[in-house]
Amino acid sequence: MTTLDNQTVEHLIDVISREVLRVMQEQGKIEVSPATPKLEACLDCIGHCARECPDKIRAAIQAGAERFSANLGIGRVNLEVAHFIDHTLLKADATAQQIAQLCHEAMLYNFASVCVNPTHVGLAAQLLQHSDVKVCTVVGFPLGATSPQAKVSETEQALNDGATEIDMVINIGALKGKEDDLVEQDIAGVVRAAHSRDAICKVIIETALLTQEEKVRACQLSKKAGADFVKTSTGFSSGGATIEDVALMRQTVGPKLGVKAAGGIKTLSDAQNMIAAGATRLGASAGVKIIQEAQSL
Repeated sequence: MTTLDNQTVEHLIDVISREVLRVMQEQGKIEVSPATPKLEACLDCIGHCARECPDKIRAAIQAGAERFSANLGIGRVNLEVAHFIDHTLLKADATAQQIAQLCHEAMLYNFASVCVNPTHVGLAAQLLQHSDVKVCTVVGFPLGATSPQAKVSETEQALNDGATEIDMVINIGALKGKEDDLVEQDIAGVVRAAHSRDAICKVIIETALLTQEEKVRACQLSKKAGADFVKTSTGFSSGGATIEDVALMRQTVGPKLGVKAAGGIKTLSDAQNMIAAGATRLGASAGVKIIQEAQSL
């Protein structure tokens, strides 16, 4: 039995993925809007199909696709995946020593940021002050059920402590109750506080608790409120990121807003699939394992 190397396997996946998309378009299973390039143009997009044509990726996922070549999302993802990862430790029993180890790993592997609870922001900022690794923290976490004023206050304290990225949880109950004005105002308050200090704001919509319509509405409200990213999950609810949810979120917010996939990303394949579906950031506690897997190829 012949064993194929990883480069050959990825090439075959890429060819098959493109052929599936081509056939689905010809059969009318993928509708191409006037604003969306036809598939022929995608053949020359050098690996940005998920960002430029998210409707095609989503349609393929709905038809049963479970994996895409990384080239459909971001080229050379095996080498660059570290720059997508928010190296995360949000457990209630995390110690200062564990946070220090997290920061050391983030610098060693060139992760985008560390994501820690607010109580650890000061330590992380101190340890990372001479590196390019950002300090991310969570607000209204993990339920999103605190008041808008409390979320703003929490954001301001985190910024004072050295955070440069804020991952806030929406008011999930308000969204499900169709109190859209409250949801938008809740997000906008945190966005204003973050942007006033040149920090970015990611909005956690907790996809596992939402219907398809609610996921779309949450993304639309986040974009309207000025958020920089929408994010799938806290990692503390009933489910994490799925490629279908990431593709839906990408399709909803368009190519410019960030999409962060978080929850259940444990392997290089998981990371590749999320990026291929449209994610531009990954929240993962298994970042070191993912990078070591990539380095072994």
